[in-house]
Amino acid sequence: MDSRGRQFKALMHAPEILVQPGVYDGYSARLVERSGFRCASISGAGVSESRMGWVDRGVMTFEENLANARRLADCTGNLLLRADADTGYGNAMNVHFVVRAFEKAGVAALMFEDQVWPKRCGHMAGKACIPAEEMVQKVKAAVDARRDPDFCIVSRTDAAGPHGVDEAIRRLNLYAEAGADILYADALLSKADIAKVARGVPRPLIVNMGLGLRSRPTTPLMSPRELQDLGVGGVSYPRLLSTAALKGMMNAMAVFKENVVGRNEVVDRHDLLVSFDELNDLMGMAELDAIERRFSGG
Repeated sequence: MDSRGRQFKALMHAPEILVQPGVYDGYSARLVERSGFRCASISGAGVSESRMGWVDRGVMTFEENLANARRLADCTGNLLLRADADTGYGNAMNVHFVVRAFEKAGVAALMFEDQVWPKRCGHMAGKACIPAEEMVQKVKAAVDARRDPDFCIVSRTDAAGPHGVDEAIRRLNLYAEAGADILYADALLSKADIAKVARGVPRPLIVNMGLGLRSRPTTPLMSPRELQDLGVGGVSYPRLLSTAALKGMMNAMAVFKENVVGRNEVVDRHDLLVSFDELNDLMGMAELDAIERRFSGG
């Protein structure tokens, strides 16, 4: 059987765009796999916000990120995971050990970016990038460190915002020359920019679809087919499930506070809550029951 990295690479090179919902915990990872998706991106922002309780500003450490990726790989079967290693947690030497650790954790691909540390979410103001030559050395270290030559190294640039789209293209070409398998351009500000980057780079390109911020420019929301027609190889939806989950919790808490606490009523609404059986089914009850029967003589 092909390695996870080889499977991910094949999907990124396929004619059809690879849709990658963002996951961050056991609920989201199992749900994406249950929904039939072949691949998911582990959202660094989602992990930081849900596990650390802090916005994506470099609070999460390497070990916390790695442990979460390992758990998600363990609880999913065939889902190909692309992990987010932020800036690589240091220089090229650090990147070597980061790649070794994430590959061992069972993910198919690892992304790291050319921001300075502490990094910021790609759609936040105030981003800054390290020199392109420094990132090139990180990419070379990542390629050299992997044990499986098909373990995918995804090199991301955040240069489009602070330096312009031409600089983003220049950097991505340098990263490809250094050995990156897949390229990622974050926070492109227009459809024309997306098309220009896709045409200007030699490796499959991933872009992300965010929240459609109204307060300032951000990547325009487009369908996977539209992106595919522009030459994009993969699209990530890093905040789809985390923001949907938070909205659901906010709605449930509002109903709980008003009706259960405020009016002493009982609330069991199917539009707000999954049933106990649905929850157990999603989270692997049948598999645990089968293991128990196999070894208990029942």
